[in-house]
Amino acid sequence: MSKHGSRWINEFNPEDSAFWAREGKAIARRNLIWSILAENIGFSVWLVWSVVAARLPKAGFHYTTDQLFQLVALPGLVGALLRFPYTFAVPKFGGRNWTIVSALLLFIPTLALVSLVRDPSTPFWLMACAAACAGFGGGNFASSMANISFFYPDREKGFALGLNAAGGNIGVSTVQLLVPIVVGFAFLPGEGTKGIHLENAGLMWLPLIILSAVGAFFFMNNLGNARSNFKDQIVVAQRRHTWIMSFLYIGTFGSFVGYSAAFPLLLKTQFPEVTTNLAFLGALIGSVARPLGGKLADRLGGSRVTFWNFVAMTLASIGLLFSVEQKNLPLFLGVFLLLFMTTGIGNGSTFRMIPVIFRTIHMKKAQGRGAEAEAQALVIARRETAAVIGIAAAIGALGGYFIPRAFGASVKATGGPALAVMYFVVFYMTCVATTWWCYLRSSFLAKRIPSLASAGA
Repeated sequence: MSKHGSRWINEFNPEDSAFWAREGKAIARRNLIWSILAENIGFSVWLVWSVVAARLPKAGFHYTTDQLFQLVALPGLVGALLRFPYTFAVPKFGGRNWTIVSALLLFIPTLALVSLVRDPSTPFWLMACAAACAGFGGGNFASSMANISFFYPDREKGFALGLNAAGGNIGVSTVQLLVPIVVGFAFLPGEGTKGIHLENAGLMWLPLIILSAVGAFFFMNNLGNARSNFKDQIVVAQRRHTWIMSFLYIGTFGSFVGYSAAFPLLLKTQFPEVTTNLAFLGALIGSVARPLGGKLADRLGGSRVTFWNFVAMTLASIGLLFSVEQKNLPLFLGVFLLLFMTTGIGNGSTFRMIPVIFRTIHMKKAQGRGAEAEAQALVIARRETAAVIGIAAAIGALGGYFIPRAFGASVKATGGPALAVMYFVVFYMTCVATTWWCYLRSSFLAKRIPSLASAGA
């Protein structure tokens, strides 16, 4: 295994069983551990406004409910847009190198938050800029997932990507659990804003940002054979499956991050008597369920798990609609937690589908052309899988913007979130139909991707 520099690995072939057992598995596990830490902190910073925005009125900030939902939504929009360059940065600069850079960029939103939330006279536009900067944390997911996809063989990608994503997703529940606690303590001089130290929501992540950057520097690797130029990666834009999977990922991950961002504020506006400290449970359940979705997809096939998961999401959304119309708090909490669980399972199963689809496509092209052609097909498939994962992650993350904005617009127009939930029900029904039409119909499998079903897509 040749290296140039201290952290570059030129040849890394996880599909070689002997290499994998000898050293590949240990290298992959080490990179996965530090990737999870960096991604976890990125998610925490990305979703910190889901908690801070709900507490701004109590701290003396006079923003409207719609403006508060905008503060919650803006990090989702910026994070989604940043995921495109973050995805292509890994093959260009190396996974280790970009993990260091992306971690250090988190100082921008955290320090901006610390500075602005101490002054209730801060104009909304300036606070919105600070919230938008939290999108740097959202970009980390795309680069992290694209990077880890190069380290694991296809037979283990579902579970590995599920663990990596779950470790990051748990950052949402972490921030929603810890921020309400730490804002009660004074870490900086002064009495805070009306006794609430919202600046702690930014301060608490500063040492962890340093830890993740230092850990990536010393313990992660760049893969030389994962390097490619923009032209090699952007070819996936011509693949129809890139856009189909991106659409489905809006329904899974977009729902997870959108509901995670909106849940505390939605709970506060619809049930004012209830503490928002319960909000962390949703993101926690969704995060823990993600590896389960990957494992189920490894065993049962990603398309089957995804299809039935979207059916469950549709039914859960109908239950959510009933709960908000009846103002039934126990039902509201129950179906929302169920909805979070289905988003996690769907996240794992959809990401399992991507490597199988692209491996099958390229192996079919190489069939009958010899071992060298098949080996090259696997290299291309891994490269395109990483690119598609990043693109799907970027497009899917738009749910982090549209769902809070939909709730805010619905509350502003009708006084409640029911109208938004009705649109979500229709959207999930569309996802059910799309999954069936594209990946479960026997005629599609037979005519377009003959080996997809047997490959476990």
